[in-house]
Amino acid sequence: MKKFLPFLFLAFVSLFIFSCDDNNDDVVYEDHDTYSVAYDINPTFSKVNTNLYEYSDEFNTPLVESDVVLIYLQTGLTTNNSPIWKLLPYTFYVGNANNDEVDYTFDFSKYDIGIYVNSTSTLNLDTNSTYYTNKKFRVVVVPASTGKNASVDYNDYNAVVQYYNIDESKIKTKP
Repeated sequence: MKKFLPFLFLAFVSLFIFSCDDNNDDVVYEDHDTYSVAYDINPTFSKVNTNLYEYSDEFNTPLVESDVVLIYLQTGLTTNNSPIWKLLPYTFYVGNANNDEVDYTFDFSKYDIGIYVNSTSTLNLDTNSTYYTNKKFRVVVVPASTGKNASVDYNDYNAVVQYYNIDESKIKTKP
């Protein structure tokens, strides 16, 4: 029996050592499938009803499931002709007697995006096409490994471009 106990003890210790891992719960795996990408679109919206217009567009290749899409609306130009970008969702207050507003929202999947222009019930978009025609949007796809990083102010387009190293000179308008 004395000869058997050391072998039993060694077997028990070996089982314990090899069954434990290095506690890899805190390991962050990098996503090397996606790079930050940005492109412009000048959508042609389709009428859903008098207060809602929509646009949808498919990605050329599906996104990685957990990638993040940000969409910005160009709302004007600065004094030195730099675009002013507002992150969607964005609400434009018309400033009329009815206190009407126009909401720009979006959704996305790994295959496509949808952009929506919705107005309050008293603002008929059919007779106010300036809210959905000749609009420029910038679609920004950021990798899943960084996703929506808490240290980035996503409302500040310039902060997003800087954080994700997006080369604005290479941004094209998607046909």
